[in-house]
Amino acid sequence: MKVLVINTGSSSLRYQLIDTEKDYVLAKGLCERIGIEGPFLKHVVEEDEILIECEMGTHRQALERVLETIIYTEPAPIKSLDEIDAIGHRIVHGGEYFTDAVLIDETVKEHIAECAKLAPLHNPSHLMAIEGCEELMPGKPQVAVFDTAFHQTMPPMAYMYAIPYEYYDKHKVRKYGFHGTSHKYVARRAAEMIGKPIEELKIITCHLGNGASVTAIKNGKSIDTSMGFTPLAGLVMGSRSGNIDPAIVSYIAENENITATEVTEILNKKSGLLAISGISNDIRDIEKAMDEGNERAKRAYDTFAYRVRLYIGQYSASLGGIDVLVFTAGIGENSARMRKKMVEGLEYIGIKIDDEKNQVHGVEADISADDSKVKTLVIPTNEELMIAEDTERIVKKELLKKQNK
Repeated sequence: MKVLVINTGSSSLRYQLIDTEKDYVLAKGLCERIGIEGPFLKHVVEEDEILIECEMGTHRQALERVLETIIYTEPAPIKSLDEIDAIGHRIVHGGEYFTDAVLIDETVKEHIAECAKLAPLHNPSHLMAIEGCEELMPGKPQVAVFDTAFHQTMPPMAYMYAIPYEYYDKHKVRKYGFHGTSHKYVARRAAEMIGKPIEELKIITCHLGNGASVTAIKNGKSIDTSMGFTPLAGLVMGSRSGNIDPAIVSYIAENENITATEVTEILNKKSGLLAISGISNDIRDIEKAMDEGNERAKRAYDTFAYRVRLYIGQYSASLGGIDVLVFTAGIGENSARMRKKMVEGLEYIGIKIDDEKNQVHGVEADISADDSKVKTLVIPTNEELMIAEDTERIVKKELLKKQNK
């Protein structure tokens, strides 16, 4: 099956055309600066990369440019839109409505719209892309794959907040968790790598990039995760604060004479590694500055590693032990030095890595020491492939339903 995977942001649109039978990317690209000055499209087929400057005032226009580029730019992976079998959309927030990927219909669209209040920067653009595909490729099955769905297996003791219950009843204020597609993919791949059924494993997955989260996975299901009601919670991240005392919000607002909304903006965009280091939200820049003697860079570096280590220990307790630890995403896949720092002192729960094996970047690897009780793996995430596979599964399931009627 040829699946077009669409991942929209507030001013961007990523895409991949994937042949699921071969797990092969036929084309991929990115539309940037949608609706603002200087929009462009970067399109890649095999080794060929082109940059196209074009008008993209809306996500629908961006989608038109993508489809035209896929068909008419040589080497063209397909000659007609008819060759696309289905479209899979990454959707940030599905609230409590969705526990799995789902075929998109009017009811699904209504629920995605309702969840826009929980993800105002993303869900509206997802809807634009869905409706654009309906207009440009009428009749094509579309599937929504939710970042939050994987975490809907968390028990109430993990997702409830100790605030008046009416806020949960009325406004659905609870932990949702994010990066679900990534955590699901690397956990499944980890089980394949060690040759054991995922249903028998206790896995902790660490998705560590500019956005970062840790998830506890028992028997293939998420039982807890570090992000919360929004992606702001949990770990220290590139420019996000992670967990803080909630009273800090009103304290800063009062003392700086700004609104709570402005404080939240600061916590999302001007905090994290960027704030502590005073240099950058990029761990590579922080490592370089630390090596040059910058104390704030070292403090940021140590803080990030410490918070990840805390979550690994915490989730080992919630799982009742750990069989596999996985590192993925930009930092997790590429920083051998940070991986070593994050697992320091975790020998007591059976985690030991081999320094030589750990010297890998962006490739699948088992970096466990020979005498380690826990398998520690590096697995590059592939959310697009996971979305394509979920899309194929849902479409085939619906076809089977129709055939059996």
